[in-house]
Amino acid sequence: MAKDLFLEIGCEEIPAGFVPKAMADLELLIKKEFDSARIEYGEIVTLGTPRRLVLAVKGVAERQPDAELTAMGPAKSHAYDADGNPTKAAQGFARGQGIEVSQLKLVTTEKGEYLAAVKSEIGRETAELLPEILPRLIGNIPFKKSMRWADFDVRFARPIHWIVALFDGKVVPFSFGNIESGSASRGHRFMANTSFPVRDLAHYLEECERHFVIPDPNKRKEIIRAEIDRVAKQAKGNVLADEALLEQVSYLVEYPSAVHGTFSPDFLVVPREVLITSMREHQRYFSLVDDEGKLLPGFITINNTITEDPQVVVKGNERVLRARLSDARFFFDEDHKVRLESRVESLKSVVYQAKLGTSYEKMERFRELGKRLAQRLNPAVTSQVERAATLCKADLVSGMVGEFPEVQGIMGREYALHDGEEPAVANAIAEHYLPTQAGGELPASDIGAFVSLADKMDTICGCFSVGLIPTGSADPYALRRSALGIINIILDKGYREPLSDFVKASLDLLSAKATRPLAEVQKDVLDFFRGRFVNLMADRFPADAVEAVVSVSFDDLVEAAAKIEALAGFRNRDDFGPLAVAFKRVCNIVKDGVDAPVSAELFQEPAEGELLQALNQVTGKVAGALEKADYLAALTEIATLKPAVDLFFEKVMVMAEDERVRQNRLALLTAIARLFGRLADFSRLSP
Repeated sequence: MAKDLFLEIGCEEIPAGFVPKAMADLELLIKKEFDSARIEYGEIVTLGTPRRLVLAVKGVAERQPDAELTAMGPAKSHAYDADGNPTKAAQGFARGQGIEVSQLKLVTTEKGEYLAAVKSEIGRETAELLPEILPRLIGNIPFKKSMRWADFDVRFARPIHWIVALFDGKVVPFSFGNIESGSASRGHRFMANTSFPVRDLAHYLEECERHFVIPDPNKRKEIIRAEIDRVAKQAKGNVLADEALLEQVSYLVEYPSAVHGTFSPDFLVVPREVLITSMREHQRYFSLVDDEGKLLPGFITINNTITEDPQVVVKGNERVLRARLSDARFFFDEDHKVRLESRVESLKSVVYQAKLGTSYEKMERFRELGKRLAQRLNPAVTSQVERAATLCKADLVSGMVGEFPEVQGIMGREYALHDGEEPAVANAIAEHYLPTQAGGELPASDIGAFVSLADKMDTICGCFSVGLIPTGSADPYALRRSALGIINIILDKGYREPLSDFVKASLDLLSAKATRPLAEVQKDVLDFFRGRFVNLMADRFPADAVEAVVSVSFDDLVEAAAKIEALAGFRNRDDFGPLAVAFKRVCNIVKDGVDAPVSAELFQEPAEGELLQALNQVTGKVAGALEKADYLAALTEIATLKPAVDLFFEKVMVMAEDERVRQNRLALLTAIARLFGRLADFSRLSP
């Protein structure tokens, strides 16, 4: 009979960013534990607040099934000597398994015969296993940072204060550090700081709400959404949409309530991005706008309690925000006293990276790189690209960006407009940081795109050239994000710039700084881009279609993406399976190919001539389709070769005894394979 498991870990406030991942990790860990223990289970539910993590598993089997376990030992050749007596290897293996050598069995595998210990294991009761599983589960949650407390030999995100562990309503007894598991949870720290008993998940959720706790983050999020909308209407405004902030705030509170505050309209002279950033990043406030999207002098904050006197809370928040906005207003006014252009010289004293020089040197490199891109792709904006690149890092030495780093680029645009720079140049200063996250906004203008591409490429090539290469999860210079940014900009804009040329141009400008051979760096950088491009495309199209195209070439990212899309669509044909088999056979036979002209005089079978004729007819049509970048049409034309290919393999022995005939036939197949190869490596496709 299946039963339910319930686990709650109560602790001091966990950082908001830790909770969602911990919930996901809890689910993965319990699955791993139950699968390893051969315990069947049903639906898994995870919940979380700043003070608690909850795991509930429905339909957990009462016991493990009985099992026959096989442990593989040494090969037969090593297990017995020439006289058939067991060697030390066989004796040691038997001893390790707790059985006699005579009880070992011979098992035939693909690699030959091996000794094996086959043991029957009687399944244990789940209730007996859980006291071993649950403390291990708690200790294995991989927090970004964890801590120890007192002198206990356990770690967790924050000190644990209570644990509820129930299986079929009964306590699962175990300890974690100084905490003994039980059946009592606790309410809200301030509004209901008392214990209450738990029977199961449904009872727990009901009791939590009675004790001012909403354990379900999705429910908290919807409560917050409703609250901020309600308060915004009362304030005669609208909430500025911010799903990321809503997500974050939902993990900061257990029982949300909203209040509205205001600030002086005088602060509205400061750019709205600065005001929004100050409220969002430093105070977790939601901004208010009018029906036209204009920022209003007000905010909404989410409390973790229902306050007796909301005005006390409002005044406290207004006082804190006023100090932040006063700083912003001060820096904004002070920065206006110095032209943005005059700040460029100060970049000479800002170290970008010890081995790569100052921010000024970096600017000089990517300015030249950006100019080269403009000259190749849109010469009309070359001078604007040069100007935008010159100014785009100058706001880094402004007072405002020093205090509010999140507004770099935005302040550069504002200060450039204030100084009378061209709007296109000013906007490019802000755009060159885009995209700031996966799936984020991309530069709208060519000017901003060229500067962004150049800056990011200089970062990647610079780091690779001095050995600062990402490893595993460590990527301190965000090179993966920069590479994805470059790829997405190129695909969005349709820039037909060979990636190898772009990388080489960047490395040429870095030659004086490089500590590694540039040819080696170029290969590593292109491999790095290849990995990012493959991952990006594999999220959209079948992995084998991506690999089939990229293995041929991805130097032109726009062309490669279009070929992948066409090949993915081509795979939907009803006859794709037989086509793939036929074309893979061609590719597999020729491998490296035969570089020789095909001679019709050496044909011995009509099928050879028919295949050559079909090839000649298709080649021109494929070339025309490729010239128009109509890759699906090119693939469709290539598909017409299948009957002739099938007939060729049916009637012709490719590996003929006559060397000249054999080479001629291989040359014919090579010509076909290379026609395929103008689009993809068909040998990598799954039928």
